[in-house]
Amino acid sequence: MKIFHSSPLSLLCLISLIVTANSTTVLYPASELSNAQNTQEIETGRPKPIKEGIYNVSKDLCWGCIGKSLQYLFAHNWIRAQKWEMPLIWDSQLEKYARLWALQRKSDCSLQHSFPEGNFKLGENIYWGSGTSWEPTDAVNAWAGEEKFYSYASNTCQAGKECGHYTQIVWRNTRRIGCARVECDDGDVFMNCNYGPPGNIIGERPY
Repeated sequence: MKIFHSSPLSLLCLISLIVTANSTTVLYPASELSNAQNTQEIETGRPKPIKEGIYNVSKDLCWGCIGKSLQYLFAHNWIRAQKWEMPLIWDSQLEKYARLWALQRKSDCSLQHSFPEGNFKLGENIYWGSGTSWEPTDAVNAWAGEEKFYSYASNTCQAGKECGHYTQIVWRNTRRIGCARVECDDGDVFMNCNYGPPGNIIGERPY
């Protein structure tokens, strides 16, 4: 079952629903976020509303690819809202980094990380799909599907299973995201997202 499915046009229409009587989407350029270690430290003058800013859109969004960007952003923030975590904000620099790596994978669609294993400078989730029909929500939902393999009590993944993609999505201290999608030369799809600050810190729980 898909958590989220919609067209880019309907996504854009949802922007008009952001401001309500109880909540207002907070728009921060990614450059301003470096001044706050925790988004909750930003003074709003009011209590944090329920699911505030699930559709939290930064002016750094790539307007030429806004449909895909919004799909990534909405899907991530919807999942984070289930754990009452603050929404992520789109970061154009993280998007550029993700796009550069995706373009390097265009020739082979190999499911490889951009960093050496164990030396991640940013959080990173990667996805491969056979055929060209795969969209950002498919990738995010696949990562989020790992929740069933994660035990909060022991803060571990089920033996033989992966759950790190999910824990990165909901990681409390992660604030920014940038993603990319490329159709490879062999007709398949490669998608990747980068996160800052990175999650999956050994010994820490995601939320």
